[in-house]
Amino acid sequence: MVPRGLGRGRTVNTLSWKLMARVSISVQPRSYEAVIESGLLERVGPLLREVLPDRKRCFVVTVPPVRKRWGRKMMTSLAAASWEAKVVEMRDGERHKILATVEQLAEKLVQLGAERNAVILAFGGGVVGDVTGFLASVYMRGVDVVQVPTTVLAQVDASIGGKTGVNLKTGKNLVGTFHQPRVVLIDPQVLSSLPEREFRSGLYEALKCGVIGKPELFDRMERQRDRILKSDPAELEWLISESVKLKAEVVSSDERESGLRRVLNFGHTIGHALEAETKYRHFLHGEAIAWGMIAVSRIAAVVGKTDEATAQRITGCVLGLGPLPSINVRSQNIVRLLQADKKTKDGVVHFILPTKIGKVEVVNNVPSEIVTEAVADLQKMSRRGKN
Repeated sequence: MVPRGLGRGRTVNTLSWKLMARVSISVQPRSYEAVIESGLLERVGPLLREVLPDRKRCFVVTVPPVRKRWGRKMMTSLAAASWEAKVVEMRDGERHKILATVEQLAEKLVQLGAERNAVILAFGGGVVGDVTGFLASVYMRGVDVVQVPTTVLAQVDASIGGKTGVNLKTGKNLVGTFHQPRVVLIDPQVLSSLPEREFRSGLYEALKCGVIGKPELFDRMERQRDRILKSDPAELEWLISESVKLKAEVVSSDERESGLRRVLNFGHTIGHALEAETKYRHFLHGEAIAWGMIAVSRIAAVVGKTDEATAQRITGCVLGLGPLPSINVRSQNIVRLLQADKKTKDGVVHFILPTKIGKVEVVNNVPSEIVTEAVADLQKMSRRGKN
């Protein structure tokens, strides 16, 4: 069983460091900002008041571990800014990212008197953000949502861009909407309570940003790996800020994934299949994406889209962030699941393949036997203990 929640946390570097960044995401019908600042959780209420000055009520959707560790600070900040705030809990973990959870939350909102002018605040990791965003998009035919992400993965990726969704048994995120938040409020200090495995899981999404469009981010994650893994404040906040900027640039250019935004799926096609095949119980999301990035890097080398040195460099950087769970799946099952991936068009699977660090390409003619071989190679790698 994969450990969930926030746990007891890690030993982190607490050197004084203060970074304040505001990143604009330019989408229709209105732009919004991602605000990144250590200690920001204490100012959520006033910041939210600036964005929504005429609102009174908000409903905080969260999970028990987040509420226990950070809930009081959040609610105190909201009360100080005259928000009438109520907490709505959902169960923790990827296997609860389903339509039944959305229905349960919607019923709770009705019971609490949430109306069309309500503000729903997603306070948690990627699962909370995806479920809450979807809930907000359909509740009363659409209400405002605010993202306050509490994991690395959610801070660098999931909270930005308005993608919402839940899983089906046949695949990940197959039911969802695009529903942009009014603001994203990111406090790197809350990452101090993440278990080591959850922390590292999010770093793979930041590494993805480096491969697809920010080579300087990839280089720095190579050079400063030890400092990042120790949660050095300067390194961690720079990494979050640069990842958010990359995501903002891509989303602003292609809000609904009709073209450029597809590059954000680097590693996700095979990664999502690994999650689905293992019933969302074996891998953390970032871990599955990590294996997916290794797989498509190897595929890129085989089909001639990149050189072996680049593929090995990506693989080395992924594995350098720490051990990954073993892979015990049938390669044929993964290939079958790829047909149900939402990025598949007319029965053709589209892969995001790296050509060099900082550049990727959408490729739709990868033979199934090459994919099968790549997954088999992952299994051998994990069994040899070279992860």
